[in-house]
Amino acid sequence: MSIGFMGTVVLLGYTAAHLFGHDRPAGPLHKSRSAVLARQGMAATSQPLATEAALAVLRAGGSAVDAAIAANAVLGVVEPMSCGLGGDLFAIVWDAQTRRLYGLNASGAAPARATIAEFRRRGLDRIPTYGPLSWSVPGCVDGWSMLHERFGRLPWSKLFDEAIRHAEDGFPVSELIAAEWQAAAPALAEVPATAACFLPHGVAPATGDVFRNPDLAQSLRRIAQNGRDAFYSGPIAQAIADYARQTDALLTAEDLAGHRGEWVDPVSTHYRGYDVWELPPPCQGIAVLQILNLIEPYDLKALGFGSPELVHLMVEAKKLAYEDRARYYADPRFAEVPVARLISKPYARQRASELNLARASQKPRAGDPTGSADTIYLTVADPQGTVVSLIQSNFHGFGSHHVVPGLGFPLQNRGTLFALDPSHANRLEPGKRPFHTIIPAFVTHQGEPWASLGLMGGDMQAQGHAQVLVNLIDFGMDVQEAGDAPRWRHDGSSDPTGTPADGGGIVYLESGFPPGLAEALRARGHRVEAASPGGFGGYQAIRIDRRRGILIGGSDPRKDGLAAGF
Repeated sequence: MSIGFMGTVVLLGYTAAHLFGHDRPAGPLHKSRSAVLARQGMAATSQPLATEAALAVLRAGGSAVDAAIAANAVLGVVEPMSCGLGGDLFAIVWDAQTRRLYGLNASGAAPARATIAEFRRRGLDRIPTYGPLSWSVPGCVDGWSMLHERFGRLPWSKLFDEAIRHAEDGFPVSELIAAEWQAAAPALAEVPATAACFLPHGVAPATGDVFRNPDLAQSLRRIAQNGRDAFYSGPIAQAIADYARQTDALLTAEDLAGHRGEWVDPVSTHYRGYDVWELPPPCQGIAVLQILNLIEPYDLKALGFGSPELVHLMVEAKKLAYEDRARYYADPRFAEVPVARLISKPYARQRASELNLARASQKPRAGDPTGSADTIYLTVADPQGTVVSLIQSNFHGFGSHHVVPGLGFPLQNRGTLFALDPSHANRLEPGKRPFHTIIPAFVTHQGEPWASLGLMGGDMQAQGHAQVLVNLIDFGMDVQEAGDAPRWRHDGSSDPTGTPADGGGIVYLESGFPPGLAEALRARGHRVEAASPGGFGGYQAIRIDRRRGILIGGSDPRKDGLAAGF
């Protein structure tokens, strides 16, 4: 399908390779570095110490899942604002033995005492963004346990050695993590236990400062020795419950003891010969599939990377998918979520009539499918062919900003994503999981693993997934180039807490897009603003090249991360 825009800005000879150069002597000019190549095993994470931990586990005979757990545990130490024991986890695993994909929803539910009536009694019309009232049950440790029970090879206790060492002996804080830490310092200083843990001598660590967290080392040691029960029914659970009572929170020891993650079936759409897999609600993964279905009829390669036509089309598709996200995505145990219809090709054709190819929509709406922050992402591939795509998060930086004294980690604020509107699909209910922004992704080709990838960053995630997938599939970029390329971000869609769309929203552009793109989008009715660095997500990926028997890794320069293999 072609797009006939009026007043198109012609960008003669402008391709992705010309966008922002690093004067590289070979390969696309805009790449920050070469993709990493290996034959046996590979890990890509957002911090080099975590990648190193994963590779050490692989070399010791551990599975991809063993290595992912070890890496995630290290990330909870070295990138504590983004992830850790107090957050949730989702994963997609390609198991080489059974040759199939498995999905894990390791997110926690609202406390039993968390009701809309209780928040109304407290005089609140929305759940606070920070503080103990934003807590839902942390699902991370249980998720690790479920993954290890099914796919682990090394002893559980060995997976935490590196994380415990870094927490106890200290590690040098890396550059971008230090910047996020310093930006959060004023808020952390308001909570005494949090300040005592994360603001040594009253200030956040600077780049290169060695930070130690002995309380977290002790929490990790308990988990290593006693398994998941140390967290959900042992001394860690008791400390959380005691602190919850002191702060008038709703979370109880019974909520923690009753938590269990859930194995789920990943869902997919077929896009240009590839099957793109995401996890179903309550996370937002199917928005990626909806966007891809909407743009598939168009020849994106002919439009050109960074062209006004392409960016306009993808922004408009994002708007439609996110309106459906706001209306329908919720915990399927509590709400009827028409997943199959939402990700179907006929539904995309129905919605396509609402794509205005010349003008930005100002009042996008949800369709009717019923008729017919801070986060880490990592991926690991092992020599046996098993690959894991894993994402884990506290939601906002340092989650709720509350650290239980003596535990060394913040508790997430994921509960703030519930709606307090009784008619909303994502309304707060006891035992219900909130809508989730974090999404791992996987791509298969002709039934074989092709790519494991993820992109962190709250509402940026689904629109970011769609962009890097288009870079990989439509434009043929390698996994490093696809992540290096500049991104756009659209803000202002309706959200699952009940906040309506902000008119047509705002399109933010990273530097590196072709000259004239912002003005061309404004001519189509978009509000376009320059964006300061940050807010465009952090990406990691591994491509599985079965024909040549190699792994190809990429790591986003927007993070401190590293892809490495052997």
